[in-house]
Amino acid sequence: MSDLLAEIAHVQREAELLHSAQAVQGAIRRLAGRITGTLKDSNPLVLCVMNGGLVPTGWLLPMLSFPLQLDYIHATRYRGEIRGRDLEWRVRPSMPVKARTILLIDDIFDQGVTLTHIVDDCCKQGALQVFTAVLVRKQRTSNGLQPDFIGLDAPDRYLFGCGLDYKNYLRNLPAIYAMPDDLHSTGD
Repeated sequence: MSDLLAEIAHVQREAELLHSAQAVQGAIRRLAGRITGTLKDSNPLVLCVMNGGLVPTGWLLPMLSFPLQLDYIHATRYRGEIRGRDLEWRVRPSMPVKARTILLIDDIFDQGVTLTHIVDDCCKQGALQVFTAVLVRKQRTSNGLQPDFIGLDAPDRYLFGCGLDYKNYLRNLPAIYAMPDDLHSTGD
């Protein structure tokens, strides 16, 4: 455990600050405004995508001053690692999504694999419409799903902070950091 904690401390020390805490909070306010403008009259069911979506959802909810219900979903590809694998469903929503407007809130849009599976699952369960909100979108070419609401863009690097993790650590940081490429290549 001490080796892992030393690695975490090293990664945090060497990381590059991409978006300050103030920039993140500004993005959250803008997201809340756009979400409110679109969903305020739809009585949405908000689904926090765990674990990464916990921090952005917690920041967004107090700014969404319209009727909504909250639940969560847990589907993951990373399982504490820095490389994604097959999607593993851990928890599906406890509230019915049928005939509801759904807002999925997640930390990051990377390749879109997880979010696409979750959107498809909501549609199969009969959701009226599904909207997606992410705090960060990596700058990549994608031919598939694109989030409806995006807080910040970031380069295609390994990111952590504000819900994004490094080996299940550093989600609690109030800003968004990029791990140096030389550390990322040896971190797998």
